Amino acid sequence: MSDSTLNLSEKAEAPVVIDRIDELGARLGVDLKSTNAQLESGSAEERLAWALKTFQARIALSSSFGAQSAVSLHQATQLWPEIPVILVDTGYLFPETYQFIDELTERLSLNLKIYRSTLSPAEQERNFGKLWEQGLNGIEKYNQMNKVEPMDRALDELGVDAWITGLRRQQSKSRENVSVLAVSKGRVKVHPIVDWTDKDIFDYLKRNDLPYHPLWEEGYVSIGDWHTSHKLTEGLTPEETRFFGLKRECGLHEDADFVI
Repeated sequence: MSDSTLNLSEKAEAPVVIDRIDELGARLGVDLKSTNAQLESGSAEERLAWALKTFQARIALSSSFGAQSAVSLHQATQLWPEIPVILVDTGYLFPETYQFIDELTERLSLNLKIYRSTLSPAEQERNFGKLWEQGLNGIEKYNQMNKVEPMDRALDELGVDAWITGLRRQQSKSRENVSVLAVSKGRVKVHPIVDWTDKDIFDYLKRNDLPYHPLWEEGYVSIGDWHTSHKLTEGLTPEETRFFGLKRECGLHEDADFVI
């Protein structure tokens, strides 16, 4: 990546958190606490530019190709067209999601890196049954097998020190305290659009002639696997449209060591 591509809370006991911040920051050569404070008042583009300049080839963007994913994909590839884009494919995505993946991959020339469980959907169902029908424990096992493990493998194999996600505080109660920077499993997570509103998303998509996910117009506000994603209907909150209301997160964004 050349320079020309750049346009430049409390969750644990204080001593443990400070040790983790200092240890990771020292290894990466970044003062994470002060940098997070500075980035909080910056724009999404400034946050992205900082992340790409700081971590260079050891950074990736993860995308679920969900309802509003075109924003983060477009922003990141405008600054670094070759940025690795990690997609965890469970094999149970909606047909419309696979269509959306193909559309955005072609339009944005994405450097897509697809990772999957080591067991195919057929093998999983043969060995464990339909885990998503087995209550919270089954869903947790399903998510670990199909989302968490493949993502961990992707980050390891790609040599990633930092990964960019499209998390936003407005998306759910479980995300309302997310900071610009966080740490997960010894890596930095970067949330450039963490403070964006739904209107910010709409305006960006319209301004850049980018699409929402095809199922957005049908009432899906959070889009994952077909068997655990439901339309937002009367009486449901956005959080309850995923995993039958038993949980909101799939496991990829609920294991942060701390929110700075």
